[in-house]
Amino acid sequence: MRHLLTAMGLFALLSSSAAQALEFRSVGATPVIMYDAPSAKGGKLYVAPRGMPVEVVFTSGAWSKVRDMSGDMSWVESKDLVSRRSLIVRAANAKVRTAADDAAALVFSADKHVLLEMAEPAAAGWVKVKHRDGQVGFVKITEVWGL
Repeated sequence: MRHLLTAMGLFALLSSSAAQALEFRSVGATPVIMYDAPSAKGGKLYVAPRGMPVEVVFTSGAWSKVRDMSGDMSWVESKDLVSRRSLIVRAANAKVRTAADDAAALVFSADKHVLLEMAEPAAAGWVKVKHRDGQVGFVKITEVWGL
């Protein structure tokens, strides 16, 4: 019985970690320092620009361990992350269209690493995005990171 309870507890822990790993947030209105440990006394790794999407892997107190588009892990103060979703173009040249269809008219093309705001949740392989210039359209989810 004891082994069964231990196994159930381990399963619950792993399940909650996996569910939490799918949480994406964005850096808030100002750039933030990313650390190698959950403390301002930790080593400073780099400065993340405003709006940069990150995947929250773990939260401990006031700090969140996050993964960036490159797969690198770092720590950031949770208060510096916002729920507004941003996406980064990961394709060499993403085509943003008027509708969620390859045959739809082209609104604009976005080069790799361009930041886009997620306007609506993804559906059927497409996500509605907004460029900072105000242009809105649909891009394939395979061409962006942050979902």
